[in-house]
Amino acid sequence: MRISYNWLKQFIKTDLKSEEIADILTDLGLEVEGVDKYESLKGGLQGVVIGHVLTCEKHPDADKLKITTVDLGDGNAPVQIVCGAPNVAAGQKVPVATIGTKLFDKEGNAFEIKKGKIRGQESHGMICAEDELGLGESHDGIMILNEDLKPGTPASKVFEIETDEVFEIGLTPNRADAMSHMGVARDLRAGILQKGTTSELITPSVSKFKVEKRTLKIDVKVENDKLASRYCGVTISGVTVKPSPNWLQNRLKAIGLTPKNNIVDVTNYVLHELGQPLHAFDAAQIKGNKVVVKTVPAGTKFVTLDDIERTLHEEDLMICDESGPMCIAGVFGGKTSGVSEKTQAIFLESAYFNPVSVRKTAKRHTLSTDASFRFERGIDPSITEYALKRAALLIQEVAGGEITSDIVDIYPKKIEDFSVFIHFNKVNKIIGEEIKPETIKKILASLDIKVNSITEAGLGLTIPSYRVDVTREIDVIEEILRVYGYNNIKIPSKVNATTAYSSRTEEYKVQNIIANQLCSLGFNEMMANSLTTPDYVKLSENLKEEFNVMMLNPLSSDLSAMRQSLLFSGLEAVSFNINRKRSDLKFFEFGKSYHKTANGHDENKHLTLLVTGNRQNESWTNAQTKSDFFLFKGYINTILSRLGLDKKVTSLPFENDIFAEGLALAVGKEVIVEFGTVKKSVLKHFDIKQEVLFADFAWDKIQKYVSTKIKFTDIPKYPEVRRDLALLLDENVPFEQIYNIAKQTEKGLLKDVNLFDVYTGNNLPEGKKSYAVSFILQDDSKTLTDTQIDKIMSKLQGNFESQLGASLR
Repeated sequence: MRISYNWLKQFIKTDLKSEEIADILTDLGLEVEGVDKYESLKGGLQGVVIGHVLTCEKHPDADKLKITTVDLGDGNAPVQIVCGAPNVAAGQKVPVATIGTKLFDKEGNAFEIKKGKIRGQESHGMICAEDELGLGESHDGIMILNEDLKPGTPASKVFEIETDEVFEIGLTPNRADAMSHMGVARDLRAGILQKGTTSELITPSVSKFKVEKRTLKIDVKVENDKLASRYCGVTISGVTVKPSPNWLQNRLKAIGLTPKNNIVDVTNYVLHELGQPLHAFDAAQIKGNKVVVKTVPAGTKFVTLDDIERTLHEEDLMICDESGPMCIAGVFGGKTSGVSEKTQAIFLESAYFNPVSVRKTAKRHTLSTDASFRFERGIDPSITEYALKRAALLIQEVAGGEITSDIVDIYPKKIEDFSVFIHFNKVNKIIGEEIKPETIKKILASLDIKVNSITEAGLGLTIPSYRVDVTREIDVIEEILRVYGYNNIKIPSKVNATTAYSSRTEEYKVQNIIANQLCSLGFNEMMANSLTTPDYVKLSENLKEEFNVMMLNPLSSDLSAMRQSLLFSGLEAVSFNINRKRSDLKFFEFGKSYHKTANGHDENKHLTLLVTGNRQNESWTNAQTKSDFFLFKGYINTILSRLGLDKKVTSLPFENDIFAEGLALAVGKEVIVEFGTVKKSVLKHFDIKQEVLFADFAWDKIQKYVSTKIKFTDIPKYPEVRRDLALLLDENVPFEQIYNIAKQTEKGLLKDVNLFDVYTGNNLPEGKKSYAVSFILQDDSKTLTDTQIDKIMSKLQGNFESQLGASLR
């Protein structure tokens, strides 16, 4: 938000420099992000002065040039200037650009006036035409000024060039009261008072407002007073639509607005002056001389000022006449009802519209205007009529005309001020420093917060209606603190801390452990938006549309539902990276899914993994190998092992239509992980053409089983022994059966079983495969003998033969 310093000084008289003002506003919470200089004319005519032409003679070597001597009023001798203007003559008062002055051409490029020679004659400056100074388009001759002007007078004073400093304020959403120059001035007054300087807030007077005639009455009917709590209007006839005067244009240009015409400029001026949006209708375009504030049927077409036809929603509040909509209330005007050069009478509107309704309408039509920006955050309902009078008087000043109707003010249910009681001890406790009651009362008075009652315990207060963000005791305490000054709170000399017991398995600690482990495996953590499109549930039969948690005020249709699964937001990230030539990806995310239930809403936390592309970056030392299901399963197992769950989980068959193939791991009968290869039909929706592996850990369930015990064993003193078997097996026998049989056969000395080769193909009987399996044997108390080893291996071989039909190759 941009605030003009010159404009601000119309509300509060101060000689403080802009840097000091910026510091005060920042301390008050209105952070000044920068201060820009504004000049109504680029360069501000610096170096251009009024000169008196003493003599004017023909140039000896040029027919169209003249040699002049000019008094610049600086106490020095007159200077010689060569001039080519046909109208230059002795005795004139003219604008002179002195040596070193920078002027600007029509494109904004600077050029400097230098001492030079023209056809052999010295020239010490330039007598200027209006286009050379940027004051007009004429180049027929030099500007001839009033004879009463004193030589040496700066041209910036003669032509009323305005210079200003503009504060760029980073306004927080809660400070709706500061979205105007008057609102900022109110805060500035409080900050100045806190520094011990008294300063009054000067508000524009509307005492001259009066109804001259009652010749143009516009009837107003508000059908929906919940969406339009207050509606005011008045007619002004006999106006002349034309460009605004310079002072008004300069105010608007300084804050980045482009002037339109005097009527529209006044409405914009009052909006930024008082924070009250206004709208002017061409009275001749109001059919039936009647304004109706209502909603219209869904599907109604309406063309806005930007010449776009919009389809209205049944909840859009509209300003209508007898023939139909004229304006989207609080958001944007219509093409046909706005002020034009032919307008002679206007109906001026000032209203308070429901913030939620305006916000929904603006988002629905992707419109964001200065008016909607303020209505959405909540304006002051008490100044609706005052702002209308202020604008009406300004319109009369710049466009002429007469007030031709009484003010219509429909305000069926007054919006009351908030009442709050604050306790002195709570103020001191939260701020961390004792503030005297008198200081508190002084601060509250500077913020227009009225003290209704005083007790030993605290104060009973009435909050002004424009402070829509101050409704609780803690809000008032925040106001006291920001005006008192955060920098005035002393830093304590000691630090107080409490020691509290925390479990090793606190959720955030476990999460950090697993996150660090995944990062060490080459994963990158991602954080996806919990808001997504409701259409994603159609990609899986396991997700139901009726379980969607829908947003009441969505930013867009693509962000209108809370996600039921983390898969789809993860695939969005995968697709985004692949489209940018990053196809080897490992992602993990801790996040929540959301479900609507018969009893309310459920939130479930998950850890998800996504892996796609090659295992390693491309290198001449490594062959490129795709990430596959078994590598992915290894990642799953390392996580479970780190959580102490690897010995507790069992594999379960499961069906999930998002996986082409997958596996579920459970503790008992409770599934804690589902993982597998995502179906191509799902990937196609995201335009992903390579295989993607996905795992979903039920993090809330996992928390119940995380082990807190730390187990360790001494390094064995005696060597381990390895024996290998090459087993010929049926194709449908998995390694898991071999592993389980081996562990059941020898529970004491068998430390590990590993599959290190699989062979299928030539020289094997049909339907058979060959597994090469290693067995690690070790006794912690002594060295194993060949007899013990042979006995164990013989027993293992026998069980493989009897239970699996295996044979040795």
